[in-house]
Amino acid sequence: MEFLEIGGSEPFRSYSDTYLSKGLLLIFVVDSADHRRLPEAKKYLHQLISANPVLPLVVFANKQDLETAYHITDIHEALALSEVGNDRKMFLFGTHVTKNGSEIPSTMQDAKDLIAQLAADVQ
Repeated sequence: MEFLEIGGSEPFRSYSDTYLSKGLLLIFVVDSADHRRLPEAKKYLHQLISANPVLPLVVFANKQDLETAYHITDIHEALALSEVGNDRKMFLFGTHVTKNGSEIPSTMQDAKDLIAQLAADVQ
Protein backbone atom coordinates (compact mmCIF):
# COMPACT_ATOMS: atom_id res chain seq x y z
CA MET A 1 0.00 0.00 0.00
CA GLU A 2 1.36 3.42 -0.92
CA PHE A 3 0.68 6.66 0.91
CA LEU A 4 1.08 10.16 -0.41
CA GLU A 5 1.30 13.10 1.94
CA ILE A 6 0.36 16.55 0.76
CA GLY A 7 0.98 19.35 3.21
CA GLY A 8 -1.96 21.52 4.15
CA SER A 9 -0.18 24.84 4.02
CA GLU A 10 -1.17 27.26 1.27
CA PRO A 11 1.72 26.57 -1.19
CA PHE A 12 0.85 22.86 -1.34
CA ARG A 13 -2.92 23.09 -1.64
CA SER A 14 -2.89 23.39 -5.43
CA TYR A 15 -1.53 19.82 -5.64
CA SER A 16 -4.42 18.24 -3.78
CA ASP A 17 -6.79 18.18 -6.78
CA THR A 18 -4.22 16.32 -8.85
CA TYR A 19 -3.69 13.54 -6.33
CA LEU A 20 -7.00 13.36 -4.50
CA SER A 21 -8.82 11.94 -7.52
CA LYS A 22 -6.45 8.96 -7.43
CA GLY A 23 -6.73 8.37 -3.68
CA LEU A 24 -8.48 5.53 -1.92
CA LEU A 25 -9.20 7.58 1.20
CA LEU A 26 -8.44 10.96 2.70
CA ILE A 27 -6.57 11.27 5.98
CA PHE A 28 -6.87 14.79 7.40
CA VAL A 29 -4.78 15.83 10.41
CA VAL A 30 -5.75 18.88 12.45
CA ASP A 31 -3.99 20.49 15.40
CA SER A 32 -6.51 20.32 18.26
CA ALA A 33 -4.70 23.03 20.20
CA ASP A 34 -4.54 25.60 17.38
CA HIS A 35 -7.98 27.13 17.85
CA ARG A 36 -7.23 30.09 15.61
CA ARG A 37 -6.66 27.92 12.53
CA LEU A 38 -9.63 25.57 12.94
CA PRO A 39 -11.92 27.68 10.71
CA GLU A 40 -9.26 27.54 7.98
CA ALA A 41 -8.91 23.78 8.46
CA LYS A 42 -12.69 23.37 8.21
CA LYS A 43 -12.83 25.35 4.98
CA TYR A 44 -9.96 23.40 3.42
CA LEU A 45 -11.37 20.03 4.50
CA HIS A 46 -14.76 20.79 2.99
CA GLN A 47 -13.10 21.91 -0.25
CA LEU A 48 -11.24 18.61 -0.41
CA ILE A 49 -14.25 16.41 0.25
CA SER A 50 -16.61 18.30 -2.05
CA ALA A 51 -14.75 16.93 -5.08
CA ASN A 52 -15.52 13.32 -4.14
CA PRO A 53 -18.67 12.73 -2.05
CA VAL A 54 -17.94 9.06 -1.28
CA LEU A 55 -14.20 9.11 -0.56
CA PRO A 56 -13.72 7.69 2.96
CA LEU A 57 -12.47 10.27 5.45
CA VAL A 58 -10.28 9.70 8.51
CA VAL A 59 -9.66 12.76 10.68
CA PHE A 60 -6.89 12.83 13.27
CA ALA A 61 -7.43 15.45 15.98
CA ASN A 62 -3.78 15.66 16.99
CA LYS A 63 -2.20 17.01 20.19
CA GLN A 64 -4.99 15.74 22.43
CA ASP A 65 -2.44 15.50 25.23
CA LEU A 66 -2.16 19.29 25.53
CA GLU A 67 -4.27 21.16 28.09
CA THR A 68 -5.28 23.72 25.45
CA ALA A 69 -6.54 21.09 23.00
CA TYR A 70 -10.18 21.08 22.05
CA HIS A 71 -12.01 17.92 23.09
CA ILE A 72 -12.83 15.51 20.27
CA THR A 73 -16.51 16.56 20.26
CA ASP A 74 -15.44 20.20 19.89
CA ILE A 75 -13.27 19.24 16.91
CA HIS A 76 -16.23 17.41 15.36
CA GLU A 77 -18.28 20.58 15.67
CA ALA A 78 -15.51 23.01 14.63
CA LEU A 79 -14.87 21.03 11.43
CA ALA A 80 -18.62 20.57 10.79
CA LEU A 81 -18.12 16.85 10.33
CA SER A 82 -21.86 16.24 10.56
CA GLU A 83 -22.04 17.90 7.12
CA VAL A 84 -19.68 15.51 5.29
CA GLY A 85 -22.55 13.50 3.83
CA ASN A 86 -24.41 10.32 4.62
CA ASP A 87 -22.77 8.35 1.80
CA ARG A 88 -19.26 8.86 3.12
CA LYS A 89 -17.51 6.66 5.67
CA MET A 90 -16.09 9.09 8.23
CA PHE A 91 -13.96 8.42 11.31
CA LEU A 92 -12.53 10.82 13.90
CA PHE A 93 -9.64 9.87 16.18
CA GLY A 94 -8.08 11.84 19.01
CA THR A 95 -4.31 11.40 18.80
CA HIS A 96 -1.04 12.54 20.27
CA VAL A 97 2.62 11.62 20.02
CA THR A 98 4.24 10.12 23.08
CA LYS A 99 7.11 12.04 24.64
CA ASN A 100 9.88 9.69 23.54
CA GLY A 101 8.07 8.39 20.45
CA SER A 102 8.76 4.76 21.34
CA GLU A 103 5.21 3.86 22.36
CA ILE A 104 2.38 3.64 19.86
CA PRO A 105 -0.92 4.59 21.53
CA SER A 106 -3.69 2.02 21.07
CA THR A 107 -5.74 4.64 19.25
CA MET A 108 -3.07 4.86 16.56
CA GLN A 109 -2.96 1.08 16.20
CA ASP A 110 -6.76 1.06 15.82
CA ALA A 111 -6.49 3.83 13.23
CA LYS A 112 -3.79 1.96 11.33
CA ASP A 113 -5.95 -1.17 11.21
CA LEU A 114 -8.97 0.86 10.07
CA ILE A 115 -6.99 2.61 7.32
CA ALA A 116 -5.67 -0.71 6.04
CA GLN A 117 -9.21 -2.14 5.99
CA LEU A 118 -10.68 0.92 4.23
CA ALA A 119 -7.97 0.82 1.58
CA ALA A 120 -8.49 -2.92 1.05
CA ASP A 121 -12.27 -2.41 0.72
CA VAL A 122 -11.80 0.19 -2.01
CA GLN A 123 -9.26 -1.75 -4.06
